[in-house]
Amino acid sequence: MLLVAGVVGSGIMAQRLTGDGALALLCNSLATGALLAVLILIFAPISGAQFNPAVTMALLARGEITAPRALSFGIAQLCGGLGGTLLAHAMFGLPLLTSGTNIRTGAGQWLGEAVATFGLLLTIFGCRARGIGVLGAAVGLYIAAAYWFTASTSFANPAVTIARALTPTLTGIRPLDAFFFVGVQFGVAPFAAVATRWLFRSGQG
Repeated sequence: MLLVAGVVGSGIMAQRLTGDGALALLCNSLATGALLAVLILIFAPISGAQFNPAVTMALLARGEITAPRALSFGIAQLCGGLGGTLLAHAMFGLPLLTSGTNIRTGAGQWLGEAVATFGLLLTIFGCRARGIGVLGAAVGLYIAAAYWFTASTSFANPAVTIARALTPTLTGIRPLDAFFFVGVQFGVAPFAAVATRWLFRSGQG
């Protein structure tokens, strides 16, 4: 909930204060990356800081989490994400229930989402053995950077994508486009699970 409230809320604030698309995206990416690093530090001891169904799916594919536990995480992630959009709208005086209008579609954007999701999982599995402080900072920095080097502005999270389909603001996405983004994110997760297990196999990760 806090993650999505930060993504959507910082997007609304940036849009209102700057009036410039590039500057608004910069503000949104910095706020999101910083908040994500903090939330990982806070919630790692409780849930492993699993805010992302794609990460949960990758852990399931690697045999590191059971299916019932993965399902419970997925439900919590989705409900939290939806709550985050509602919270952001309430803070900024917007209608609580609406839908995204920003068009984000096409092969380039889908490829961007694949790159963003794979890169996020690469970051997580590559850094987690080095401590939660390193992992939190690395994930926050990766997401902030991926806002800029991917055509999709790096959603990389199915729960966040669905939640952002409910806002017509800067960070929103059309529900139809969200469907394809989520498909790409879930499609990449098992591949990334296998690839990172090979890449960071015992003695090298």
